[in-house]
Amino acid sequence: MRRVITTLAILLVVIVAGMTALVLLVNPNDFRSYMVKQVEQRSGYRLEVSGDLRWHVWPRLSILAGRMSLTAPGASQPLVTAENMRLDVNLWPLLSHQLSVSQVMLRNAVVRATPESAAQQPQNAPVAPARSEAGASASGWSFDISQLRVADSLLIWREPGGDEFNFRDFTLNLTQNAQHQASIELSTSLTRNQRNATVSLKGQLDAAQYPQRLSGKIEELNYALSGANMPPQGIKGTLSAQGNWRADTRQFAVTQLQLTANDSALSGDANGTLPQQLTLQLHASQLNLDNLMPNAPQPDADGEQLATVARAPVIAAPRVQTNMDSPLNDMELLLNLNADSAVWRGLTLQNFQLAAANQRGLMTLHTLNGKLGEGTFSVPGTVDIRQPETRVALQPVLTNVAIQPLLAAFEIPQTVQGTLSLRGDLSGEGLTLDAARRQWRGTAQFQASNVKLAQLDLQQMVRRAVERVSDRVSSDEGGDQGIRQLGGNMALDNGVLRLADLSGESDRLRLQGGGDINMPKQQLDVTFGLTLSGWKGDERLSSVLSQQAIPLRMYGDWHNVQYSLPVDQVLRQQLQDEAKSRLNQWLDRQPKNSGSDNLKKVLRP
Repeated sequence: MRRVITTLAILLVVIVAGMTALVLLVNPNDFRSYMVKQVEQRSGYRLEVSGDLRWHVWPRLSILAGRMSLTAPGASQPLVTAENMRLDVNLWPLLSHQLSVSQVMLRNAVVRATPESAAQQPQNAPVAPARSEAGASASGWSFDISQLRVADSLLIWREPGGDEFNFRDFTLNLTQNAQHQASIELSTSLTRNQRNATVSLKGQLDAAQYPQRLSGKIEELNYALSGANMPPQGIKGTLSAQGNWRADTRQFAVTQLQLTANDSALSGDANGTLPQQLTLQLHASQLNLDNLMPNAPQPDADGEQLATVARAPVIAAPRVQTNMDSPLNDMELLLNLNADSAVWRGLTLQNFQLAAANQRGLMTLHTLNGKLGEGTFSVPGTVDIRQPETRVALQPVLTNVAIQPLLAAFEIPQTVQGTLSLRGDLSGEGLTLDAARRQWRGTAQFQASNVKLAQLDLQQMVRRAVERVSDRVSSDEGGDQGIRQLGGNMALDNGVLRLADLSGESDRLRLQGGGDINMPKQQLDVTFGLTLSGWKGDERLSSVLSQQAIPLRMYGDWHNVQYSLPVDQVLRQQLQDEAKSRLNQWLDRQPKNSGSDNLKKVLRP
């Protein structure tokens, strides 16, 4: 055992002595011009290193450098600047005074992906023929270091003419083999306009055929979004996918896409041509749009729906986005989405299907349908964002859809129960709920079944109103059967919903009527003519009530509706008409004389 320990100690002394001698004999500054020359020859980039280079022997043999910069050919700003750079070198090549770098480590770096840091062609440089394979293959993959690490750094990204984004806490670990197959780990965060985003990624990249082809795989991407104009709980999830890119045709394909966002889960494929064409084939086992949209109603503990979304302060408000900023104006998009279950404004949609095509700002909804409760819905139409104001044209079709959930979804008091079938034609400006209330127009025909008004029994109201006026008739009280069938027409005109030709019936009740509902002002004024049968008592009065429509007017704020049911006026007018009719009949039987003639003139003007 002592011999083993002694042998290890001798080896350690020899290694330490050899390393010390190597560090003393080899000056790292001798490699400065070599590094600069190699970088420029292989990539065309200009490397600058400030200060003296020095050795660092633990835990790896490394060369430490001060401030460095890397500038692309013709660029006005460096692509990379860093306060510290560490080069991990291989030991054996140093014995022959050669530099072999196994890993580059940058700390407190600034990476600029901006037009100013991009490579620029000289003004008089010859232009290569289009799709020149020789030129393409000559450029190749210019990163030949097996490992690159960037820590605690800043990435500045900006497209020409676009906004600048600063990605902080930027960390990158890249490892590649001789075939340019790389393993990538990346994490960063972004704060902008009172919104926060964090991203971490692990993946693989195959650049063996770069720049003709690239392929890769995102093994795991975790993200989180929060802040102003976002859902209260934020948005977070994961992403994994495989993809490839062909430079000659500028085509890409993404397969085995798996995306989660809060409690939504999607899978599918994507392909297209940059930057004009994109085709998406997606399937969602669960798609909860209420957890992804900032203005969706959020249920509280009491079951009421509230929208509590953090708003950015006025001083931090971003530039107002318009339709001209939408990428849909510059691309062609085909989208096919199938969801087993979806949630929108509290409505649970089953077998949801969406097939849409966008032609540079004109989106056609070929299919937008699904099952809602025991009923179905279909809403084909178009959405045009080619103008400053979004224009919408929809042709909704509802079949046996429950009315109460619809009222809750559109933030209307849930005072009506039953099922609704509707066929309409709507158009207007804007896609928000408020825009639909104020700026949409259109007509619809509807049929409703088993309609009931919350806390309002129409038959009971008529019975009690008649009993207060007269005790000569009565009617049996039964349970509220509602209105078995109700139909009519709707007309929407910039927030005012006009109901016309309303006609409905139940076992003992018939109604007709119409009126207006002002949605922006949340007011209504609707009048029904109610005819109730089944009266007992005075035959003549029972006959009158069975044929005479009694007006019921509902008006005022829809949260505090006022009612008017003037039964006494109807009966009084009926009695007056009856008395006048009987008196006229009596006068007709009287002999003609001046007195009866004068009375006839008074009664019959």
